[in-house]
Amino acid sequence: MVAPERRDGKSGPMKPRGGESGLTIIAAGTRVTGDVESDGVVKVEGEVVGGVRAERQVLVARGGRVEGDVVSPDAVLGGVVQGSVAAEERVEVQPGAVVHGDIVTGRLIVQEGGEVNGSVHMTNGRPGSTPAPQSPAPPRSTP
Repeated sequence: MVAPERRDGKSGPMKPRGGESGLTIIAAGTRVTGDVESDGVVKVEGEVVGGVRAERQVLVARGGRVEGDVVSPDAVLGGVVQGSVAAEERVEVQPGAVVHGDIVTGRLIVQEGGEVNGSVHMTNGRPGSTPAPQSPAPPRSTP
């Protein structure tokens, strides 16, 4: 997790003033190795080698790259994701974006020119819904 160091003597992650969640930007030309977690929004313009988790939204800008899993209620993908994407509410794959991995979401938007190389599981927008277990095929009787 990438987080600022606390100087107030308390433990745990720092929160922006006023208790609001903030915006974390991984700028173009920046490479982060390790997982990135935020209470707010994470925008990746550079590269993250690790997972990205945000409580509100993950944005992977055109030219941005994530080599790991993306987890957030809402994900807007304009760059490259090499890993799975789990977004309870919505995933948007913009023109020129490429996802090499599976997507689990309530709503999926793939704009013309967007690419998904993996399986897609729709949760019908139900929070916490999981794929229904596949029942095994009944055994065949041999004559």
